[in-house]
Parts: sequence; structure tokens; C-alpha cells
Amino acid sequence: MSVRSTFRAGLAITAALWACTTQAQQPFALEEASIEGIHAAIKSGQTTCAQVVEGYVARARAYNGVCTALVTEDGKPVASAKGTTRAGAALAFPTSTVSIASILPDFDKYKGKTPDWGRMESTASDPTVMQQYGMVSGIPNAGQVNALESLNIRGERSVTCKGAFDAPPGTALPPGAPAACEEFRKQPDALETAKALDAKYGKNPDLKAMPLYCVAMSFKAVYDAKDIRSTGGGDVSYATDFAPDDSTLVARLRGAGAIIYAHAHNAEYNGGSGDPKGMAKVERPSVVTGGARETWGGTTCNPYDTTRQTGGSSGGSGASVAANLVVCSICESTGGSCRNPGTHNGVVTLVPTKGMISFDGSIGSNPYRDRPGITCRSLADATTVLDAFRDKKTGGYFDAADTATALPRSFESKTPYMAALSDPKAAKPLAGKRIGVLRELMVKANPADAAIIDTIDKELAVLKSLGAELVESTGPGYYDDPAIPNMAFNFEQGIAEAVPYYLPEVFSWQKEGKPEFSVPGYDVTSRDYLVAAASHKAPWPANLDFRRIMGAAPNDDDTVTGYTFSFQFAQYLQDRGDKKVVDWASLNANAKYMTEVRTVAMKNWENKKIDIATPTLSWDLRRQTVMRTVVLKVLAQNKIDVFVNPPLLALPGKIGAAGNGGGGGGAAAGHGYGASLGLPEAFVPAGFSNTIYDTVAKLSDDGTEYRSSPGTTPTKLESPLPFNMAFWAGPGDETIILKVASAYEAATHHRKAPPGFGPVTDTRLSAR
Repeated sequence: MSVRSTFRAGLAITAALWACTTQAQQPFALEEASIEGIHAAIKSGQTTCAQVVEGYVARARAYNGVCTALVTEDGKPVASAKGTTRAGAALAFPTSTVSIASILPDFDKYKGKTPDWGRMESTASDPTVMQQYGMVSGIPNAGQVNALESLNIRGERSVTCKGAFDAPPGTALPPGAPAACEEFRKQPDALETAKALDAKYGKNPDLKAMPLYCVAMSFKAVYDAKDIRSTGGGDVSYATDFAPDDSTLVARLRGAGAIIYAHAHNAEYNGGSGDPKGMAKVERPSVVTGGARETWGGTTCNPYDTTRQTGGSSGGSGASVAANLVVCSICESTGGSCRNPGTHNGVVTLVPTKGMISFDGSIGSNPYRDRPGITCRSLADATTVLDAFRDKKTGGYFDAADTATALPRSFESKTPYMAALSDPKAAKPLAGKRIGVLRELMVKANPADAAIIDTIDKELAVLKSLGAELVESTGPGYYDDPAIPNMAFNFEQGIAEAVPYYLPEVFSWQKEGKPEFSVPGYDVTSRDYLVAAASHKAPWPANLDFRRIMGAAPNDDDTVTGYTFSFQFAQYLQDRGDKKVVDWASLNANAKYMTEVRTVAMKNWENKKIDIATPTLSWDLRRQTVMRTVVLKVLAQNKIDVFVNPPLLALPGKIGAAGNGGGGGGAAAGHGYGASLGLPEAFVPAGFSNTIYDTVAKLSDDGTEYRSSPGTTPTKLESPLPFNMAFWAGPGDETIILKVASAYEAATHHRKAPPGFGPVTDTRLSAR
């Protein structure tokens, strides 16, 4: 059964979403529509808020379906299965499957444990619907992206109060309806909210009071909403699957006029923080993996190539914006969880200083890293959303429910951030600005890195043409562009001044049983050497650079040495106050997980003996403090305004492959600096690649497991894959970052919609 034909039956491609109200008007196109464009169309009478929301529902019905197939032992078809209802129609799963031998070489010689074969099973949340469990693989040209987990549509927005249990007020609820549904159904759904806005404001919305008027938004599934199923992507049978209250960010955007439209898919519970190890052991391994996946909603696919990953863990946020299923989305970043989906899906991502946006009412895992971000198709839209997060009473960003929002008063701009955007008509909008190029994050460790780095190198000329002065970092093994002056004081020097005093244990790190850092003729663990190195009177280890400091420390595994995920999840369950799911034990007793790997991990989290010694957490805090100082010193000593570099060197890998990613071993090193340091970042589309070096799977010599390695053979892509450029600076530097990034965006216009997700017309819209 074809996934494309199943979901696109009854849909016709048209040039615009709706006919104009008069022949003199141009039709309003929902695809690539901006916030300003939506507002202008409403004010001119070209569309209404209800029609905008109806249009997004139509696009969800057309494009928000299943995009993965089961990976099985023999590739034989399975019985047809029906999933949960989305946009008025039940999900239909493909009956064809993918043979493991078509993915992995030499599988006939495999001697390891029996793999976790793909299969259809009933969900724990709703036994009447099914979902894919076990291993899956992306479907070529699926015509679907599976980006939105739950839509705010009456009757399908909750499993607890589904169907007639969510009947509009004024009608009797059927027998057996949970008591909570009586109050829940009083909340209007997305379309009812839109119609109410039309009735109240017509063509004259109060955009000053509601800057996000009729902006349909999705939210990563970890952010609670009181009118949509909120389970963090988990397949959990809560007593009530909607949250008792909105998270702070949802509440503030709702107050700014946004349509709380959908929860976006994520890698379940922000990636689930791995397996802390314990009594539970994996007996059925997932020998192929990949993709941002959750048990309730399934796997999200990249709209530019549906066989490939979106990046995690906010994959649904990136894909839903890229495929024009929403206007903007709120992502979350612990490491690369906003950065990766942004660059892999060719959308703008703005992640402000940690604490600028409240994280209250969400599921996290690391108190020093977790923070919300904003994903849109333009920096202007993302900045509009950032301004809308301000508390209406105080005009600031502080939220008493999140201690991280108690930032220094100087951090937030007293004027709207929209005022910081560059004038697109200015000839030299960046005149007088100095931009630092980080060569540490542009190292060609393997052929896979070269395509992005070479393109970013060419894009630097754009910044020069806009009037900016460029300087670049230098160091052993880094490319030194003769046309760009070197920084007078670089990161190696800054790290040398700070690490010997603040983080001296770095020099005791071991790698494969040997000291990781050394300098001929010196004992790098001695006080004399550390004093000399900090004063630039002794050589510095060539491999102790920005990338290494921002990479993982030995034993830097919070799933093993810390307890933050376990603690924060337990705290979330306590605060949620559900009558059935109250702690880790009751969570697992009422849940199913997509693979045995996740089942085992969650069982081990339940039974983990809490160790309040948290060396990883302590390292995060110490490194954050020290490296923030180094960043600020490099900025100040070189009079640099903003740094630029690729946010990631890897292109997205296949869904259903041995190992993850499309790049090599050096691709991610150091690129998690923003989340680790809580620094503001803007990621803007910088181009497309026609070539990828996919990872290569190889069976181990004993035949018990598959290992992946960076690819060395290029593959020509049928559909080019996008990537971004990163702009970042010190805490509270959002204003200058926005100025520089917006000037680049206006000069390049690299954002291009994925070709397979054009306009649609759905004749069933009139029925609502």
C-alpha cells in the first residue's frame, strides 16, 4: 500500500490555498507565509484567521502522515493497521516492510542477539489504535513527514477525552466519559479559537496587544499545554493525558494571540538521557537506528529527503516549520536539540541566552543546559516570537517558576528586539562590525566535512560585502585564510590563561590508558608547567583546543554519574498531579516503549539508586563559568562583535542505518558550545549540498555486532540537503547577533521550501 496515495487521495495541487475574495486581489498563499504576511492578508480581507487555521489542518491531513516502514527479518508484508486520528483522518501504516539484509551487509553472517524486529502493536494509551514498534526505516519519497504528534482539534486532541468525550459544551457527554472531560471540553480548539478571533476583530486585530495574532504554532512535545495531549512523546496511559496547566511559554504565547495548534514530535523525553545501566538488560538490540522518534507519535522524517533524519531531539519542530505545517515552533536545546533540526531542515533557529525564555512546565534533563529556542522560516518571525515572550505586566522575561530566568538586568533589551534587525535596503548594514571566524569549528576531519566548510568559506565573502571586517582564529592544523587577518588574541591563548587555574584536572585526563595531553620536555601535570603555560611561557598542547574543551570529558556521562534526568522527571510527575501516574514505577506500569532498548533504559531509571554526587553536573557548571569568561575575553580583546561558524558539519543520516549521522567523527566536536555555555545563537540557512558521505556499516570480526565508520565515498543526492550558518556571542548579546544574522539573511535568501510539499486544497474543509 502506498503511503503517498493513502494520504494524498482527494487532494489536488493548486497555485494558492484559497481563491481571492475579489478578482482584483492576489490569492493568499499559506506556503512560506510570514507573520507579517498573514496579518496583512487578514487586514486586507484576503483571508480570515479561521481560513488560515483550516489551511494548516488541510496541510496536516495531506503531509503529516507515516513516513517509515518496519524493518523485518524477511521483508514480507504485514497486515494493515490503523493509527490514531490526525486532522480528521486515522493514520494508515504501510503494509510493506524492509528486509534487514537490504540495509546491513553480510547479515547472513550475523551471530549476535536476535534484533528487535519491526512490528505493529496496540498502544498503551489507546488499545484501539496501533503504532510501529521495533526497528524502522525511512520511506523514499513518502510525501509525509510525521512532524506533528497531536493537533488541537476537538475530538482528537486528547485520548482521555477523545471523540464524543470532547463534544462542544451544551451537549450531553456519553456514559463513561471521564469526569475531567466536562471541564476540558470547555476549552476551544484551534479552529474555534480562530473563529472567535474573527468574530471579535474581523479585519482589525490589535497587533500591538497581540503580536502573534493568528500565528499557528507547534511546540516540542515536552512543553505542557492544558488543551492538548501532553506526554513528552511517551505512550503513557495517564488518568488525564492533557496537562493541568500551560507551561509558562505556552501561556505567554497564547496571551500574545498565537494559535496553540499542535505538539511537535521529539526524540522521546528530549532523547531520554540514555540508559543509566542496572539489572535490566537488552536482549533484542536495535541493530539499525536513527531519527527523532517517540513511542506515541512515531518517527519524524526530513522533508528534503524522507529517508533521512531531521536531527534531534526537536525533529518535529524543524520539520513542521520546514514543510509549512505551522508558522513557527518552539524547540528545546540540551546539546544540539535546536541547532541540529534547524540546520538539517533549512529553517531559522534563534536560541536566546539561557533564562530568557522560561522552561517551567516542561520535561528536562540538565539544569545548566536545557532551554527553549524558536524555529521559524525567517529571522524576523523568530524575533517577533522572542519579543512576544515578554511578561505583559513587567515587560521583562522573568518567571518566578523558573530560577534561571533571574538574569542580570542588563541582559535583556529594553526595546523590542525587532528594532535590532538590519535594514535590508542598507548598502553596508554591517559597516564597523567585526566578525570572528572560528577555524576550530571548521576542521576537515574527513571528506564529509568538506562540502559544508567550503561553502561557509565562500559565504564569508557576503559578510565582507555587507561592510563587516573579518578576523579568524588560528592554531595547529587549522586552515589559515591569507585574505582574513588573524585574531590578536585567540581561543588557544584564552584557554591557556584560564584552564591551568580554574580547570587543572583537564591535564590528568587519560585516553586509552595514556595521558591525553602532553608537551615534549614538560610534565603537564606539574605546578611549574601550569604556571608557565598560563603566562604563555610554555608551549600549549596542540590537542587541547576549543573543540576538545567543549567536547566530552572522560566519563562525562550524566546517565551514569548523575541523576538529573531521574530527578527532574520525578519532579515533573509530582507537580503534574495525575491520579494514576505519580512516579517512575507507575509511569512504567502504564507505558509502552518503542524499542526494547528504551524499555530497558526506562526500567533502569525507575530502579536507579540515586547518587547525589554529580561530577558531570559539577563539570558542566565549572566549564560554563570558565569558558564564558574565555569567550568574553576573546570578544573584548579583539573588539569582535559576533562569531561565525558552521553549526554542524554533518548532513542528516539515514533513518534505519547502523549508527547515526551523515558525517564523520569530527563533525560534532565542540559544536555544542551554545547549549553548554548558555550563549545566544542564531542559525540561518546558508546553502545546500548535492553530495553526502553516508556512514558505512561493517560487521565485527566475531559477527556479533555492527559498527559504523565515516563514509569516504560520495553519494549524489536526488534532492539537495540544506545547512545553516551560526552567529553567536556572549550572554545577553541577542541584539548584535540579530543585526548581523539578519543582514546576512537578507543578502542571501538561502531558505528554499522542500519541493515535495506544495499547496493543497482539501474539499472537506467546508464541512467544518
